[in-house]
Amino acid sequence: MSVFKDEDPRIHGIKTKIRVVPNFPKPGIMFQDITTLLLDPKAFKDTIDLFVERYKGKNISVVAGIEARGFIFGPPIALAIGAKFVPLRKPRKLPGDVIFEEYTLEYGRDRLEMHVGAVELERVGAEVVECACVIELPDLQGRVRLNGKPLYVLVEYH
Repeated sequence: MSVFKDEDPRIHGIKTKIRVVPNFPKPGIMFQDITTLLLDPKAFKDTIDLFVERYKGKNISVVAGIEARGFIFGPPIALAIGAKFVPLRKPRKLPGDVIFEEYTLEYGRDRLEMHVGAVELERVGAEVVECACVIELPDLQGRVRLNGKPLYVLVEYH
């Protein structure tokens, strides 16, 4: 499908399947629950298809997925485009030597780890083609932390 993303009817269908849960996991947070999206096979497939259509044929060798949502969407996208999948894990979940990066959540701070050598890093020549996510929360300004890397988002919540 070569429709501009904002005009693609699949986007609306995906957004309607994401349940917003107020005051979870703590008061004042509006949590975007993707489990309701996963319960709808068409919406789940549309989500994967939109990413695959964007990245297929772009010679991407690695898809990295952030725990836990990235573990749901990343592997089928990686398989469909012929790339390997690298999980970015929460602290102390990987054995052996790891590298890590800290980040801010809508309700606190955390960090992600991956095995040393799992992928070639930017500082030694790897190219980050684009960052992608199903949901963006622009108020958290996560985009700013991407150091100018492009970001592809299906759904925004303000």
